[in-house]
Amino acid sequence: MNAPASFDTDLVPLYADHLATMKRRADEALARGGFDHLVVPSGTQHWQVFDDRDYPYAVNPQFKAWLPLTRLPYSWLVYTPGERPKVIYYQPFDYWHVVPDSPSGWWVDHCDTHIIRTPDAAAALLPPAARSAILGEPQSTLGDHAPNNPEPVIQYLEYQRSYKTPYEIALMRQAQRLAVRGHRAAEAAFRAGESEFGIHMAYCTAVGQDANDLPYGNIIGLNEHAAVLHYMELQRVAPDPLRSFLIDAGASFHGYASDITRSYAYDTGSEFQAMIDAVDAAQQNMCAGVRSGVDYRQLHVDAHHTLMGILKDFGVIRVSPEAAVATGVSAAFFPHGLGHPIGLQVHDVAGFAASDRGGRIERPAGHPYLRMTRVLEPGMVVTIEPGLYFIDLLLEEVKKNGHATSVDWARVDAFRPYGGIRIEDEVLCTGGDADNLTRPAFGEAD
Repeated sequence: MNAPASFDTDLVPLYADHLATMKRRADEALARGGFDHLVVPSGTQHWQVFDDRDYPYAVNPQFKAWLPLTRLPYSWLVYTPGERPKVIYYQPFDYWHVVPDSPSGWWVDHCDTHIIRTPDAAAALLPPAARSAILGEPQSTLGDHAPNNPEPVIQYLEYQRSYKTPYEIALMRQAQRLAVRGHRAAEAAFRAGESEFGIHMAYCTAVGQDANDLPYGNIIGLNEHAAVLHYMELQRVAPDPLRSFLIDAGASFHGYASDITRSYAYDTGSEFQAMIDAVDAAQQNMCAGVRSGVDYRQLHVDAHHTLMGILKDFGVIRVSPEAAVATGVSAAFFPHGLGHPIGLQVHDVAGFAASDRGGRIERPAGHPYLRMTRVLEPGMVVTIEPGLYFIDLLLEEVKKNGHATSVDWARVDAFRPYGGIRIEDEVLCTGGDADNLTRPAFGEAD
């Protein structure tokens, strides 16, 4: 499913500004690294060992940062300061596979495009390797053009990717709309009694993307499976009775990802639905906390206290939220991070970057899975995904660590068959109020 007909037209001026930003960033990155040219291969196909089958192709994120081309292996982007970007566009003569369409779209008028019919033909169009910063995987090596990934260049460009341009935000909003179509179809399939596999298929059909198009594998868990953070087994038979449903699924749009999670109780009048509602309300408050100057680490720690307050209200823990956090009990119920940067990659780069020259901002002690430790600034997009789970392995650790009395185990037993809850939106940090990219997409769908 595509964007409205006017969408591509609207992107024309946005892309021009985006490309100007990319050039400025590349100019600075090359100056820092002491190079004359930026060379970015799109990536190659990977072949399975002892077989003639290839793995699904994944484009180099550094390539799709410049161009909305995600299915173009063996191609190259070349930028030299002061010149128009050069796109070396691989369009083979091939009757075994679908050949990429001729170059078209909002980007073509801004680049010099050269069609090649064989991968080796790119070599004659590339600038001298010794003076080039070549960003890519080792397999993209062509002749003496081997990716060198110079740290000063990579560090600067990845750090700057934290600040999304209006063009990127437009693409990310459309990725939200696509994913929401899938989420609505998935909920309907759950209510109709479909299996995890059936729900997955309903999602993919509604989005119009299959497993190779989606930005990550769909997490679709019914009942206890919702307690497995990255559950992807997709059972073909629905459990009986149906109690709960957790779906963590996104969509791709011209190289940009969405990442949305929702949780549902089959019985909308149940106590578990009341807990979902409490997490949802808390999550919206957390989203509103995405503001310039706020330390994301503090948002994460505050989320632990808020979620433990919910468990206290539902009688699951006997101690105060502060005590649950201090003793590590909270980590048994909320074992992952509050969220992560998102954009060209689902878990986007530079979440720990201390500056555009390198360095790392460490996670808070006791929170090993947090993927974002920076202070928020305008232009950043992060996910906010608090969760509460009833995971046997972690609950046993609570007992082993001497904190069994902190928990009402009868209440745990009551909620264990439902697995867990996670609610996730994407939020843009602005100079003022937080801009939730996800909730309006659900509003449009409704």
